[in-house]
Parts: sequence; C-alpha cells; structure tokens
Amino acid sequence: MPVTDYRTQVNGIEPHHLTSPQAGKFSDVQQYVANLIKNKVLVGHSLWNDLSVLGIPHAAVNTRDVALYQPFRNALRPHPPPIGLPTLTWMLLRRRCQEGPQNPMENARASLDLYRSQAGEWEKAITEGHWPAALPPSSFSRCYL
Repeated sequence: MPVTDYRTQVNGIEPHHLTSPQAGKFSDVQQYVANLIKNKVLVGHSLWNDLSVLGIPHAAVNTRDVALYQPFRNALRPHPPPIGLPTLTWMLLRRRCQEGPQNPMENARASLDLYRSQAGEWEKAITEGHWPAALPPSSFSRCYL
C-alpha cells in the first residue's frame, strides 16, 4: 500500500529512505528480521508494537520488554501504563532520550541499559518460575508464541 504519512517528525523517515536501492522489499526485511531474532532474547520497549508492524511473532519467554517489567512499573507509580521510554530512562537512569526525532539506536541503547540495570533480578525471577512482567495489551497477543 502507498505510504500516506511517513511520520518524519517522529521517526526521521523520509520518502527517499523507502525508495532508495538499499531499501528492501517489506517481505525480505520481514524474513530477515524473523531469522535474526529467532531463538534469541529480544530486549526493547513496547516490543509488541514493532512485532505487530512487522507481522512477526516471538516467543514470550524470550522477550524482555522494559515497558512491561513490573518492578519498573511499580517504581514509577502513580504513572499510568504504558510508561514511555523517555520517562523510564530519566526516572530510573537519570538520562535523557528521544529529545528530537526518534533514533532507533538511542532507543535500543536506553532499553538495553534499563534491562542491564535489573538483568540479574529479572533472569533470577524467570529461572525461579516467576514471570516479572505484565502482559502486553491483549490485542497484540498474536505477536507472542
């Protein structure tokens, strides 16, 4: 389908990014990403959005979504969920992010740093059979195996 809104002010994507020779077909990119994350632990923020857009399911047990991690959510009460990445990063790491157009590398680093700040406790809870995260919105259940 033709793109009607590139959301350039949010993500920095412009029409030439999707029409250049380096831009792959969606199905090729989709397959590439599916192969890249298969059997890997996926760390990020609000991953259900990205998985949904890509149409790729991922094993929930291999997902570490900092937007859903219950200790982060508890630490930032009374902020209602979902808690945005800039808020999480500022309140828990005292670091700013997403002050301009979204930068995927900056977002990935911030998410990974948040995960690493609690990785020991997070993985211990999973090993002990206690899932330490909330569920994503039910409308995104198809994104998780």
